[in-house]
This record gives sequence, structure tokens and C-alpha cells, in this order.
Amino acid sequence: MYPNLYYVFKDFFGVEWNFLHFINSFGFFVAISFILSAFLLSYELKRKGKEGIFKPTDEKITAGKPASAGELISNFLIGFILGYKILWLFFSDNSAGINPQDYIFSSKGSVLGGLILGVLFSGMRWYEKNKEKSAKPETRTIRIWPHDRVGEITTIAAISGLVGAKIFDTFENWDSFVKDPSSILSASGLTFYGGLICAGVALWWYTRKHQINFLHFTDVLGPIMMMAYGVGRIGCQVSGDGDWGIYNAAFKTSPTGGISRATMVDFQEALTNNAPFFANHDSTHAFVPKPSWLNFLPDWFFGYDFPHNVNETGVRLADCTGQYCNHLPIPVFPTSLYEIIFCQILFGILWAIRKKIKIPGVLFGIYLIFNGLERFFIEKIRVNVKMNILGMHITQAELISFGLIILGIVLIIILRKNYKPAKIESR
Repeated sequence: MYPNLYYVFKDFFGVEWNFLHFINSFGFFVAISFILSAFLLSYELKRKGKEGIFKPTDEKITAGKPASAGELISNFLIGFILGYKILWLFFSDNSAGINPQDYIFSSKGSVLGGLILGVLFSGMRWYEKNKEKSAKPETRTIRIWPHDRVGEITTIAAISGLVGAKIFDTFENWDSFVKDPSSILSASGLTFYGGLICAGVALWWYTRKHQINFLHFTDVLGPIMMMAYGVGRIGCQVSGDGDWGIYNAAFKTSPTGGISRATMVDFQEALTNNAPFFANHDSTHAFVPKPSWLNFLPDWFFGYDFPHNVNETGVRLADCTGQYCNHLPIPVFPTSLYEIIFCQILFGILWAIRKKIKIPGVLFGIYLIFNGLERFFIEKIRVNVKMNILGMHITQAELISFGLIILGIVLIIILRKNYKPAKIESR
């Protein structure tokens, strides 16, 4: 496992750059997923614009005005925050010894670095506006297409998604939140469906405000969200963030890391030998040996011990010193790996059929069904908090994923029933 990019560069290139401790593997792949999403979003919005589905809107701007005090102050504050946190990483000798997430939400930082970047950001903004300044500022009307708004759309989706993911995680782990309310400000604990729902509401509001057809917009988003989720799961797998499955008793771990095939007797011995760990951790398991027809796959595809995981969950690895020296005492199903594969396959299907489906919203309905099915079945072998609803013990994700399947089916039926082809003009 590679908790952050420091260990990637150390392992592959033999360099030890301390500031890389603060670029977490999970966050890195989430960032990659947003970049890819923005690219595909722009591509699809342009395509639908050329087909006449999306229309531009006119907005008025005032050209030639100097930078306002508000612009200069806001740019200074952004630069100060970035400089205060980021520049400290490059110049502090203590940067290797602290937890990245704790640091982000702490008061540690470089005041000098903050002032330097703050003045730089503010100065750049003043310079840009000063170049355009004129004696008589004029009001102009400009035409803005939906694909011109990709930056705003991505930012709104990112912020509302993270807020929603944190809120839903708090509800899912309410007892932990009650014990430590300040945990809501930490970087840990994110629930995908919370992010999906809150980002959906925020984007609905945004598209309505800017007169973008929401059903057509959701058809653009469906395949992209499936891709982004799969790429984000690469971060889960690479970092070992705890988003794994239940134990697979058909495999066992070695003290130095690595797995081999096992029996139920080996599983019981592992429970006994690691009793202190299992006193505080669930031991839910299944016995699933590797099928003979899948012998070409490595054993860790069916059971993995996540050595050096970012959460430092498990027992200590032999002959390992320093941070991130734990691995799981019994291999688990690497569910994040399964989701990487399934989501990219489903993305390929959605991408392939996107031009063939003419009824707006139907492609998004198919995405909801795919998403719900994938997550519902993966939850059967995942570790998650179960809720007691009417005597049924189900996870929050199972409940929402089942709801998404039903919603997708109902949405497709209603849209097909009420569909009336619209006349559109290509440009």
C-alpha cells in the first residue's frame, strides 16, 4: 500500500521528499477523477451544443473596471491560506512526522509563506485587471454556452459532494459523532451516496438558474460519474483506506506480509492468535477459495491483507519500523478492486450507448440502475455499519442503492411513456 506519494516516489525512484507526505494517494486519485470528469463533461456539453440540445445564455459584464477591494482581499486570503499550509511543507524539518489530515485542520503553518503567496495572488489579480482598465468602463453582453461553465459545475459538484459525503457519514456513524462532535471537521469518513445526493441537488439548482435542460444534463453526467467513481476507488485500493470487504477465510497472512491459501482451521487459529485485535473488530467472514477457472488471477484478487494501509489498521508487520507498519491479520475481499473493474466496464457500456438513446433522462435512469446494482451486490461482502429497519439489518448503502434501482426503473418508464420528440436545431 502507498498511503501517500512519499512512499510511491521512495519505492519507485529512491527519493525521499518530505512534502510528498501531504499528497495522499486517495486524494490524488480523487483529484484525477475530477480532472477526467471535467474533460469529458466539456466534451459532451460541446457535442450536445452542436446538436442543438443545449443553448447559450446572454450575460452582461462590465469591461475596463480596475480590481475592486473585494477581489484583492479574496485573492489575498486564498493565497495566504495556500501559502500558510503548503509552503510550510517545503521548508519545515518536522513535516515528515505528523499526520497529513491532522495537519490540514490544525493551526500549524508558515505566516511568512502565507504573506508571500497572499501578496502574490493579490498582485497578480491587480495586474490582470489593470491591463484591461480603461477611462470609461463599458457594459457588454456576452454569450455563454454550458461547456463554458465546466469550471463552475466541477467546483459546485466537488464542494457539495464532499459536504454531503461528510454529513451522511456522520448519520451513518452517529454514535461515534456523539462521542466526538469535532470529528465532523476531520478529513476522515466520507460516504459516496451522501456526496451523490447533495451534489445532485446543487447541480439541479445550478442548471435551473442557467437555463440548462436538466434531463439532458443528467444524461451527460451518468457515464462520467460511473467513470469518476471507479477512478476514485483506485485511491481506496492503493492507500488501503479501510473500504474493504469481509474476511475471506480461504486465505491466511504471513507475519511479514503476503497471503497464502488456508483452511477454516487456519482461520480459527488466526482469530485466537490475534484475539486483542478481534476484541474490537468484527470477524464476519466467508470461505471462498479461488475457482480453478480463475487460476490465472493472483491469490490477492480474492483475499488481501492491505499491508502498510493508511489507517494503520490491523497488527504489526514483522521487521517493519516507523509509520504505516500494520496489515490485516486475515485477508479480506479487496472490494475496491472489484469496483474499479465493474465501474469501468459499466462506464464503457454507458459511453457506448449514449448516442443511441434519444429520450432525455433515460440514460441517467440506466446509470441509476447500474450504480444501484453494483453497489447493492458489493455490499454483501463489504464491511459497513448495519442499521436495524423494521427488523432488517441493512447498511445505509444497501438501502440507498435499492432505492436508486427502483428510481431508475420508474424514471425510465415515466420518461418513455411521456416522451414527445422535440424539434431541435443543429448549429
